Formats: sequence, structure tokens, C-alpha cells
Amino acid sequence: MTTYYADSSALVKRYVNEPGSAWVCAVCDPAAGHVLALGHIGLVEITAALAAKLRQGVLPDDILDGLLRDLEHDARDQYWLIEVDQAIILKAMALPRRHRLRGYDAVHLACALFLNDTLLSNGLPAPVVLTSDGDLLAAALAEGLLTDDPNLHP
Repeated sequence: MTTYYADSSALVKRYVNEPGSAWVCAVCDPAAGHVLALGHIGLVEITAALAAKLRQGVLPDDILDGLLRDLEHDARDQYWLIEVDQAIILKAMALPRRHRLRGYDAVHLACALFLNDTLLSNGLPAPVVLTSDGDLLAAALAEGLLTDDPNLHP
């Protein structure tokens, strides 16, 4: 069993077919027994990415509605949602000074660092950060986190 922190660039692959989708779906399969964590903001980012695909004509409206219901179900029943509280925000505010990160990516990294600290302090293995974002991947590696890029698993 592995604990993963997944950002939206990784988890959107669960809902639409992109490079790495099959691998992400295998990781997310409840039978695999993995723990999937993400910050609450990831849900908003996934929704925005799916809505963008609707505007681009990639997804029909009725498919989008079903995908959003799936996302809500998964968020409720399968994901370990990390609350983006003041401590996470303060940590996130410091990260762009050290790394090339956009705002929400800094929040994702702060959530992943919080998860890492929580697991290690309880004698559990470190999580693996799943992201397809190159800047976030580099920053997570620089912070000493384990990482994987779903795009490397076609």
C-alpha cells in the first residue's frame, strides 16, 4: 500500500483519457489499496480542467455532468482531503521564494509536505507526490519528497 498526494494535473487523468490515464486509474482502483490524498483546492482545479474540456469541445455537457458526479463521489468516499488552513497557507507562501511555482502549485506542495510530516511522525512511509506539472515536480524533489509523473506511464 502506498500513500499518494495527487495534484489536479495527475487526478484529472482519472476522469478524461490523457497520457498516463490507465496508470492513474490503476493507482486509484480501490482494490489496489492505495491511499489518495489531495488538498481541497484540487477538487476546484479538476472541475475547472473538466469544464475547460467542455468549452474546447472535447467533452459533451452530459458527460461533464457525470464526471463531476464521479469526482464528488470520489472526494467523499475515496480521497483523503487535506484542509487548506492557515498553517498550509503560511507554508505555501514561503515556497515560491525557493521554487518556481504558481499559487495553487505552492498550496499543493505545502499540502504534500504536511502529509509527509504527518505520515513520518506516525512511523508510516513517506507519500509519493503525483504530478504532471514540471515545476511542481522539480520543487517536490528539491524539498526531498518522493515523486512520480503519470506521463511516464503511458
